[in-house]
Amino acid sequence: MKPYGKMLLPGVAFMCLLLAGRMYFTQTPAYVFLAWNTFLAFVPLMFSSRLQPAGKPGIRNMLLLAGWLLFFPNAPYVLTDLFHFHAKPPAPKWFDLILLSTAAWNGLWTGMISLMQVERFLEGMLPRRAVYGCLATASLLCGYGIYIGRFLRFNSWDIFTAPQALLGSIALHFIHPFRHAEVWGFTVLFAAMFALFYAMLKKLRSPALC
Repeated sequence: MKPYGKMLLPGVAFMCLLLAGRMYFTQTPAYVFLAWNTFLAFVPLMFSSRLQPAGKPGIRNMLLLAGWLLFFPNAPYVLTDLFHFHAKPPAPKWFDLILLSTAAWNGLWTGMISLMQVERFLEGMLPRRAVYGCLATASLLCGYGIYIGRFLRFNSWDIFTAPQALLGSIALHFIHPFRHAEVWGFTVLFAAMFALFYAMLKKLRSPALC
């Protein structure tokens, strides 16, 4: 098993145990969507882990990057599943809080590890400032993707199954930005939060903190 798999496996296993236990004792499927969303969170990691460092990007790597960028919001999107948190008897409220928080934590870590793999790949081709620009752009696109997924209920597959509706909504956001201040407010603030967490993760890898 790869190192990132060893790090992510305990958290995912813990969430699955919590979810299975909840379903068994309550005999209800509440929060079962967390399993699917967690699977989707690993899709961008599947793309980024297959990137092959090289002096030139290559068609294969470009396709992997495109797939990664398309599905990248799926990972930190799990954070927004906290919106579903409210009392759902007979399970204790505190139990559901731990379940949802664990799923959100897994999604956040999966996204950051995936972004770190992309950063490592880009470092082999681009100047450092250009890499930072790419990471910032990816974070902004991630925040925007999460907004249209959570609040407009689009998903990554809609680019193939409902392109007109998806592109129409995106066009309106750009044509009338001030009418959609909430869209851009969420996008920028979520991107800033994710970038902050990512910077903290990289600092934790510094020998000075060990």
